[in-house]
Amino acid sequence: MKKHVPLLAVSLFLSLFIYVFYRTEKTLINQIFIALFHRETYIFLKNRVTLLLPLPDYVIYSLPEGLWVFCITLTSSPFYLEVYKRKWSLVFVPILLALIMEIFQLLHFTNGRFDLMDIIFSTAFWLLALFYTRTNIGKEPLFQSVNITTACCISSYLIVYLAHVNY
Repeated sequence: MKKHVPLLAVSLFLSLFIYVFYRTEKTLINQIFIALFHRETYIFLKNRVTLLLPLPDYVIYSLPEGLWVFCITLTSSPFYLEVYKRKWSLVFVPILLALIMEIFQLLHFTNGRFDLMDIIFSTAFWLLALFYTRTNIGKEPLFQSVNITTACCISSYLIVYLAHVNY
């Protein structure tokens, strides 16, 4: 887990940066930012950043999801869940969540819009994380013990909620 910390930090910071300065202020993370720093400060900073650093749409709308999948896959890699006496590696959960979220958007069960580019980015970053974390070390049950590794894993799933658009 320690070797993943720099990658996790950079990925999460980049995602946060994109969400705060390029995405709608209706996301929960932006509402928190506005509550902490006031709407005027937020709007001023957002306008400055987007003027000085214009980004293409695929970076604004698809890269953060790919980075979330990457982070969640990294933090999930040492764990499995046991369901009905069968062990399920948690490395498959991030890509399944990403695909299910896109399908729900396609079917209008949730906010957002279906985007094939999101699926491409999510899949690419998931595969990259799988390649980066492949190891022969045995996996452990997620809830076997509470330590920094399990806390990071659970937190990485909870962080995704901050990207939720609150209408």
